[in-house]
Amino acid sequence: MQNKRMILKMFLKKIRSPFVLIGLLFVLWMLFFDSNSYLNHKRLSDTIDQLEKDQQHYKEEIRKDSIALDELSSPDGLEKYAREKYHMKKENEEIFLIVE
Repeated sequence: MQNKRMILKMFLKKIRSPFVLIGLLFVLWMLFFDSNSYLNHKRLSDTIDQLEKDQQHYKEEIRKDSIALDELSSPDGLEKYAREKYHMKKENEEIFLIVE
């Protein structure tokens, strides 16, 4: 028990040192309060990750839309799209829709 008290006293004496106190204050300041704090870096890193995911998503959407646009640029592709999406028909045709 006596040994634990001595160790605790030595620890408290070292913590009360001005160098240790200033060092602790500096670390706390840099972690939480500074404009370049760890919290700001974490938040900005998360934002960058989300933006990169969004960028990949939009690149994929652009690729899909480019393929669809290429298909629509030909007369056959445009006719196919109109028949499938809008159920259009030629004058001498009949369309039967089967609903499942």
